Amino acid sequence: MLTSAGLILNDRNANAVACARQAASFFQARGIKTCNPQTEKECETPDLIVSFGGDGTLLIGARFAVRYDVPLLGINLGTVGFLTEEDPQHLERALTDILEGKYKTESRSLLKVMNPRTGESHLALNDTVITRGGYARLIRVDAFVNGSEYGTFTADGIIVATPTGSTGYSLSAGGPIVEPEMDCMIITPVCPHSMQHCPCIVSGTADIRLSLKPNREQTAEWQIDGQNRGSLSAGDEIHITGAEQKIRLIRLHPYDFFGLVRRKLIEWGS
Repeated sequence: MLTSAGLILNDRNANAVACARQAASFFQARGIKTCNPQTEKECETPDLIVSFGGDGTLLIGARFAVRYDVPLLGINLGTVGFLTEEDPQHLERALTDILEGKYKTESRSLLKVMNPRTGESHLALNDTVITRGGYARLIRVDAFVNGSEYGTFTADGIIVATPTGSTGYSLSAGGPIVEPEMDCMIITPVCPHSMQHCPCIVSGTADIRLSLKPNREQTAEWQIDGQNRGSLSAGDEIHITGAEQKIRLIRLHPYDFFGLVRRKLIEWGS
């Protein structure tokens, strides 16, 4: 039984604010507490997370869905909408279906990303990126897979993505589209200096190590799902592997992945 819902929204989007208020009124009229775990310190543990915005807002909601181990519903108020499930005009119908149990959940894999120097560890639904950021020169990154040297990338950056993230930044950088059910990770260089460096798909259980080459004066930025996690210096490493945890996305309708990809690619092309 649903007793509490967490509402995550893009508060710069007036439509998202209005929809979140509508959802809060809907839940509260049925005795269900609501809060925004992103902004409210005193927030009851939710049974559900609902995000209002585009895929970027859903990625923020995903952090809380994983933290509380609850399902996540995305209301699409953005422009891409690969991950979001429902349109705002059907909001109350969608929430009613959830209360009545008329939905399925779809598990998506996550990355476990660690910075050994700082001891930080994060989960990523889409990707982790090492990028030159404001650094004027290309960076050089050594990549290892299961202890074996894969290569040295001289590039604007390097992405390690989940199948879910394959339709995000990785795709824009020339990476392949991968079905969400696949158990794998995608390594995609960003604007590599050498055309020899092509994207690579590895097992979801592989151990990937990215090292900012130590014999070169350079810095880089480290990002998780589009959020900056700090700066890296020459010699710093990032370790990536598949996480044991999964995220559960709520599906109210049959999910046609390739139909969605086809529609989105047509939209982008026009």
